[in-house]
Amino acid sequence: MPLSKNQTPAPAGIPQDVNGLLRLAARSMFDVLARSTEGMMVIDRNHRVVWISEGYKRFLPALGFNDEHEFVGKRVEDVVPNTQMLQVLENGKPVLVDLLTNKAGTFLVSRLPLRNDDGEVIGALGLVLLDHPETTMQPLIQKFARLQQELEDTRRQLAAQRRPKYTIASFIGASPAALEVKRQARRVAQTDSTVLLLGETGTGKELMAHAIHSASRRAHRPLVGVNIAAVPETLLEAEFFGVAPGAYTGADRKGRDGKFKLADGGTLFLDEIGDMPLALQSKLLRVLQEQEVEPLGSNTVMRVDVRVIAATSRDLAAMVAAGQFRADLYYRLNVLPIRVPALRERLDDIEALAEALGEDIARRSGMPQKLLSPDAIEWLMQQAWPGNIRELRNTLEQVSLMSDDMQLTAAHFQGGAVAPMATAVAAAPASQPVAPAVTTAQAVAPLPELIEALERDAIARALQATGGNRMAAARLLQISRASLYERLARWPELERAAET
Repeated sequence: MPLSKNQTPAPAGIPQDVNGLLRLAARSMFDVLARSTEGMMVIDRNHRVVWISEGYKRFLPALGFNDEHEFVGKRVEDVVPNTQMLQVLENGKPVLVDLLTNKAGTFLVSRLPLRNDDGEVIGALGLVLLDHPETTMQPLIQKFARLQQELEDTRRQLAAQRRPKYTIASFIGASPAALEVKRQARRVAQTDSTVLLLGETGTGKELMAHAIHSASRRAHRPLVGVNIAAVPETLLEAEFFGVAPGAYTGADRKGRDGKFKLADGGTLFLDEIGDMPLALQSKLLRVLQEQEVEPLGSNTVMRVDVRVIAATSRDLAAMVAAGQFRADLYYRLNVLPIRVPALRERLDDIEALAEALGEDIARRSGMPQKLLSPDAIEWLMQQAWPGNIRELRNTLEQVSLMSDDMQLTAAHFQGGAVAPMATAVAAAPASQPVAPAVTTAQAVAPLPELIEALERDAIARALQATGGNRMAAARLLQISRASLYERLARWPELERAAET
């Protein structure tokens, strides 16, 4: 391009076109930075180190390498502890000033994305601006150290709050059924695959989730639990995935982390997974498959490393057949299924369970522990316990607190104010809307039919005891209101009884 009469001729060797000037400036700047900085590194889009400067080579011994041939070609996250170069590759944004601390020391660093002619990020450039900046940047280093200590303290406090409460040894029992479920728990704890805990309400599925986490390699990381049935449907998505700052009117300006983010590196326990709305099931499936979450109101996808343990007392296979639960999510959850046995399937454990529950009742109430006579143990072992361990505890607690005797006999339970669910129906007035008890002839019916009859029985008696108050009945049964309404819709006669 010819010069105008107002332009000064450029010195010899200077490119006359803009692109040529930019290439020259970039090459010159690269050379200057390579000579003047403490060290430089270039990685490609596959995270591999492709080049290091002469200055960077002096850090290699501290990082555990003898020469550059052992270092170059490796993934940067494998050779440089605490590196943040991957963030530059992912978001394409430069980090002009940052502090990096690893076993080679503390450094003031910059990180820049490298782009091709089409603007695509094809790599990243890392620069060590200062080696041991604590000598020249003391105030900044002190602040960094203080913030880092506060972060570690906060992490320890959160970990302490979310540590597992139980171990596999906490699942009391030596019956064949109890020993088998503990064996399965130990086995699945060694993997990171999804676990599905199946079993009736009150059998100890939450305890088993804690036990599996405590026996896994994630035991030092958080265990975060969500009872899906207890969270309103409109809030479930925010509860799971979090909320970006100012995502909607009234949202926290700082945003809020979801349960998946809180459980990052640890375990997420999804209780009552069968109550999850269909609309949310597809989003949960994507998180399980991709290990990525996107908070509400955000366009940023965050990677998470979470092991999921789900639990339900419902028949998910039947729900899939009825179109009430996604088949693909069911198969994704049902990788390692463990069925937690009902109490009636391990009656030999009643004595050990009663002793452990009695100790806990005494500790919580501040009263001496009550002893159980042999005939009391025998009476307890003869009951059906449709409410399982939760019902057993309720019966023991009420009889213990209502009696002044230090030893409880079968007479205390037979003549007490509370009897197990299976025997309470017989004492109910005939005029009350109570579902029929399970007879001996019915006891040979398929297990799902027996469970359904027991559920109807328990709901009918709960409605009777609360005068038809559904909310109070749900609390008495220790199920969510939504679960109670669903069962009332399935059994119209109970629905009519609740309305009278």
